[in-house]
Amino acid sequence: MNKPLRRIAIFCGLLVLTLLLRDNWLQYVKADSLATDDNNRRVTIARYSTPRGDIIVDGRPVTGSTKTSKSGLNDLEYKRTYKDGPMWAPVTGYASQAFGANQLENLEDGILTGNDDRLFFRNTLDMVTGKQKQGGNVVTTLNAAAQKAAYNGLKARGAKGAVVALEPSTGKILALASYPSYDPSVFAGNSNDDAEAWKKLQKKYNPDDPMLNRALRETYPPGSTFKVVTAAAALEYGKYPDADTPTDSPLPWIMPDTTTELKNEGNIPCKNATMREALRVSCNTVFGKIGSDLGKDKMIEMAEKFGFNAEQFTPVRSSASVFPEKINRPQTALSSIGQFETAATPLQMAMVASAVANDGKLMKPYMVDKLQSSNLDTIAQTEPQELSQPLSSKNAQILQSMMETVVNEGTGTKARISGVTVGGKTGTAQHGVDNSENPYAWFISYAKVADGSSPVAVAVVIEDEDANRGDISGGGLAAPIAKKVMQAVINAKK
Repeated sequence: MNKPLRRIAIFCGLLVLTLLLRDNWLQYVKADSLATDDNNRRVTIARYSTPRGDIIVDGRPVTGSTKTSKSGLNDLEYKRTYKDGPMWAPVTGYASQAFGANQLENLEDGILTGNDDRLFFRNTLDMVTGKQKQGGNVVTTLNAAAQKAAYNGLKARGAKGAVVALEPSTGKILALASYPSYDPSVFAGNSNDDAEAWKKLQKKYNPDDPMLNRALRETYPPGSTFKVVTAAAALEYGKYPDADTPTDSPLPWIMPDTTTELKNEGNIPCKNATMREALRVSCNTVFGKIGSDLGKDKMIEMAEKFGFNAEQFTPVRSSASVFPEKINRPQTALSSIGQFETAATPLQMAMVASAVANDGKLMKPYMVDKLQSSNLDTIAQTEPQELSQPLSSKNAQILQSMMETVVNEGTGTKARISGVTVGGKTGTAQHGVDNSENPYAWFISYAKVADGSSPVAVAVVIEDEDANRGDISGGGLAAPIAKKVMQAVINAKK
């Protein structure tokens, strides 16, 4: 063989070798990832070739599936349906032939479609018996009555807002409502109508942003509800031994390193007030000075024990609430009363109330109780998990007594429930440049029943842009909703 032919043969051999290597790479190394790639049309066809399993609340599905009208280029057989879609959307998320999935519909997609490896044995049996492959179920921790009370309470106000309710002893999420909301059914298919419905829900075209999960993804200045965290720090770090010792709180109080006076709302009795009285009437001076005296390091440590500065996974991700870390002494004072750059999700503030109600123990919040196969066998069960212990049982009980005073005699009287012990804290959080926009109305609370147990802790936030500024208060707008949610949980347990 002459030299040019030999070179051509070697080159062709290298090409064949490269082709073989590439073929083996695709078939053996990349096979699994390609088979499950969302850009693989066969994956999408398989996902919608059978009815999805259901998301369950109180033993009943809040989702379903229906046959797709196969018109045009749509080759997908089933699409998702939702019962009371707007009420449950913050929990379920959506599953759309055109726009994918999010939240539980996405995170538990393998179970719901029946493609999860844990369903292999069930799927094999179905294949042998000739039974159509079925998806499994996601059983949630949600309480239908509490969710309805939360959503209807927000809807009746007609303002943006969110509600989260937790079971303090376990961390189970009992309610997770956001308003305004959306119906995932309207864009579950792959038609022009679905595309138009999706477009109308996007923030670009709808400034109310109904697809924003305000319970988990929006952070708000918590205002005076954060004073519960500051009170916990005062007790836990020994600043004050109990709720009824007079504090070192001059009036007026000038923030350190400044000539700026920290103001209270109105003429309230804050001079050297006890922490109980200061929480009852919501004294900025008392809790601002406590935070400043303790210093930023202790305030950061306490806030982080309650869950601040970290994302939460329920398993749906919740945005990290923020207690600022790079702050000076006056900024520490402002941050300690829920102002400056302090920001919290409704989930976070429900966690604060929950930890206090649970004698100082904070449980990890979660919304999936168990995963089931199509024949209802349990394939995974969530066990309650302690997240932290922000304060001792003794100090938690002191703080409970303070929060109960707020409801019995202070700014939270609209949350009272006959025959039930309720503790709470109101908040009216500044909003906008120089507090130019309507403030946010907050209320956090818990209920204790006759046996001393606490079945529910709640956080409510209302953003009412149309209300008269003077009418906005946590006690007036948010507390009545929290009351209805607590009542719903208590009644469901009877």
